[in-house]
Amino acid sequence: MDRGVLPRAVALLLAVCSLGPTGLAEGVHCDLQPVDPKVTYTTSQVPEGCVAHVPNATVGVHILFLEFSEEASALELTLQMSKQNSSRLEEALVILSVNKNIELKLQAPEIPLRLAYDSKLVFLQGTPRVMTTELPPSTTKSQLLTWASTKGPIASAAELDNPQSILLSLDQAPRSPSACILEPHKDMGHTLEWRSHTQAPVLGCRLEGVTGHKEAHIVRVRPGSEAWPRTVTVEVELSCASRDPEAVLILQGPPYVSWLIDANHNVKARTTGEYSFKIFPGSNIQGVNLPDTAQGLLEEAWKLNASVIASFVELPLANVISLQGRSCGAGLQPSPTPVQITAPGEGCNQDLLLSLIQPRCSDDVMTLVLRKELISTLGCTVTSLTFWDPSCQAEDTDDEFVLRGTYSSCGMKVAENVVISNEVVINLLSSSSPQRKKVQCLNLDSLSFQLGLYLSPHFLQASNTIELGQQGFMQVSMSPSIPELMTQLDSCQLNLGPDVEIVDLIQNQEAKSSCVSLLSPSPGGDMRFSFLLRGYLVPMPTAGILSCTIALRLKTWSLDVHKTASTRLNIVSPGLPGCRKGLVLPAVLGITFGAFLIGALLTAALWYIYSHTRHPGKREPVVAVAAPASSESSSTNHSIGSTQSTPCSTSSMA
Repeated sequence: MDRGVLPRAVALLLAVCSLGPTGLAEGVHCDLQPVDPKVTYTTSQVPEGCVAHVPNATVGVHILFLEFSEEASALELTLQMSKQNSSRLEEALVILSVNKNIELKLQAPEIPLRLAYDSKLVFLQGTPRVMTTELPPSTTKSQLLTWASTKGPIASAAELDNPQSILLSLDQAPRSPSACILEPHKDMGHTLEWRSHTQAPVLGCRLEGVTGHKEAHIVRVRPGSEAWPRTVTVEVELSCASRDPEAVLILQGPPYVSWLIDANHNVKARTTGEYSFKIFPGSNIQGVNLPDTAQGLLEEAWKLNASVIASFVELPLANVISLQGRSCGAGLQPSPTPVQITAPGEGCNQDLLLSLIQPRCSDDVMTLVLRKELISTLGCTVTSLTFWDPSCQAEDTDDEFVLRGTYSSCGMKVAENVVISNEVVINLLSSSSPQRKKVQCLNLDSLSFQLGLYLSPHFLQASNTIELGQQGFMQVSMSPSIPELMTQLDSCQLNLGPDVEIVDLIQNQEAKSSCVSLLSPSPGGDMRFSFLLRGYLVPMPTAGILSCTIALRLKTWSLDVHKTASTRLNIVSPGLPGCRKGLVLPAVLGITFGAFLIGALLTAALWYIYSHTRHPGKREPVVAVAAPASSESSSTNHSIGSTQSTPCSTSSMA
């Protein structure tokens, strides 16, 4: 955001209120002041950035230069990539350069991602399964760009001020240059969209001398760095409980902008460019020419008989604008005076501090680690850290507090020998009463999973043998059964041997092919799925290992833990003894040879009987014929090809 524009806009609005001879109207006074309505927006405009088209790259590099004004800011980073693009990209490298400590919440579903950042400044919330790389120490912007270029071609780079959330697309930008060269006031297009922590200043005033309760909401959008047609969504939420307000929405922007209005009450609109309402899709209404100055827009509201300017805000070119108003025509509501919650100099962010408490459980011990650097960043001073049993004090090292307790001490509660519960008590210098947080973790060593193979969807009789071409029904059961523990199949795969590629059946809790189906759980809550193994493999596999990773989560806990279970499956070819289908080639050849031998012996016996029992007068003279020295033999050479056996494979022997 351009930091210099907003103060000038405020000064301009204040100047409007002087109302000289060229003002609104004689006798009308406007006293602008900060008001209560809240305006937020998302935009693709960045102070500096670039986007490049690198179609042949196997590693896509994206750089975010993030400037924060406060310590311990929270940032939501969401990465997205289309499936068409992911088939060519082996890995995405996202580089975060920050100037202060931040807490990062990352969402990157099904993306081969590597994240590069300074671990001393970035605290990764939760336990996302992502590979990480440490940034080089003390790098400038140009040095970081040089370092990043050694990892692969740079697909995008952007500088952001106080971002609250970022949506970054890792897809290729086809109409972009081949090299990423930073430009000021860059429009990142579909590559990046972000929302700032810094709220837009909202001003308002009462137009004295105008009767009635009609209120006006004015949004002025400045032109962007690139002029291409776009639609700006304006979300308007007014807190009227029982009636529609007398309200008019005035939207002014560059000529290439059209508007989509999504309002929870009926409002009248006056806009530049075309506009439409979300409840009437496709019904575009032609706009009008509006003044492109603050004074002119205030005069427009006066012409529409508005008695109150409920909100006036000036924004950069945005994608979505959200306006929340509370007056609903009842008058102007000034911004509430901030209430000081903590004493001066004691700005401990207790909520964020409690969010850092994430215990780990292993080897019959619950462990909690709090880094002192993060505690200091949050403005907190910890005087003591204990479990529910105050005798279990944290160990105070140079860099961190470490709190440990065995499952049989420190007031631990153990359910089913699996769910371990306790309470962490933190005493802070800035608080007279201690802060408490309930903690839980899982003793995975006490959980066992059984993978059962069934050959019918009724799941009546388990088996350990499946034949190629047969449908298998798998049931994954947990012991002991714990009602408050939620389970999901995260991934399953079938390993048919060292010479065969592993077959993915389930990945990221979704079936990987049309021949794999996730089924409804059993009445007891056991997880179920089915798969069809088709195809041929020479030499034929005799066994396979089916492995599943199960995601476990307590209903009172937001983090997943994972446990892997596996079972051995015997694989037979269709037609082996005990199977339902015909005989295989060796059996057929054996039976054929046996039938040939029996037939030859019977023919010789019949000929002997016939030659010795017919009438002597009819016997013909015997002619001696030399038997052939050898009998002809033939052999058939079979060329057998091999293909992988996979679910729903249509391959066959060559």
